[in-house]
Amino acid sequence: MQPALVQQDLADELWTADRTAAPVAPLTDRHPDLDVTDAYAIQTLNIDRRVKEGQRIIGRKVGLTSKPMQEMLGVDEPDFGVLTDEMIVEDGDLIDLGRLVQPRVEAELAFVMAEDLAGPGVTSARALAAIEGALPSVEIVDSRVADWKIKLVDTVADNASSGLLVLGGRMRPVVELDLRLLGVVVSRHGQLLDTGAGAAALGNPARCVAWLANKLGSLGSGLKAGDVVLPGAVHKMVPVQPGDVFRAEFAHLGAVTVRFSTGSAQAGGTA
Repeated sequence: MQPALVQQDLADELWTADRTAAPVAPLTDRHPDLDVTDAYAIQTLNIDRRVKEGQRIIGRKVGLTSKPMQEMLGVDEPDFGVLTDEMIVEDGDLIDLGRLVQPRVEAELAFVMAEDLAGPGVTSARALAAIEGALPSVEIVDSRVADWKIKLVDTVADNASSGLLVLGGRMRPVVELDLRLLGVVVSRHGQLLDTGAGAAALGNPARCVAWLANKLGSLGSGLKAGDVVLPGAVHKMVPVQPGDVFRAEFAHLGAVTVRFSTGSAQAGGTA
């Protein structure tokens, strides 16, 4: 664990990077002794600052739920970040690239919780019973760390590289869906980019919710009824260029459209 002053200084750096869209050098390059406990402490400092500004916590996102991403960062479990109402973008609305640093797009399911859920001992079946329904969504991930040169500690401190979130307008009960086989087709300007299915997220997106509930429970917290939970992407991140229009079409759930302004990001470009 690093001293509280170091945690605060790094939180301040990331806060300024987010507000100015100017990335910072990797935290782990400058502070190799930072650990995951430090990283979640830094994340919490900036979430607390968002709440003091008037933002409302609306849920969590789970990251690093695919084996390739875990192997790339040398970890064996996911991480999580916090979602606030300021991150929500309505389906089809234009996103100003100037508010982002180096955005990338990921299509994924979004769950809405029907009831509170906290570990320990939460199973995939218990998580499914606590989920009200699934929505189509696109997460715009973003990194305040230059050139996406992140290790686990960097991304956790940076709120799991959270950016913005676009939610679709149709929700279906999860009992009507086989989440493992639920597929998505991602296109840009009408051209196919990638496809994926729910099994890419820990074998079943419900397992991601169970992991999150258990992780939060170990930290003295938990999910609340009405929370939005992003269980993780099921395809490769796609860098964003000015003027891009993405469409994610989900089996049984419908489509989500994401549009970006023609102006480029203020700094950092598209990694």
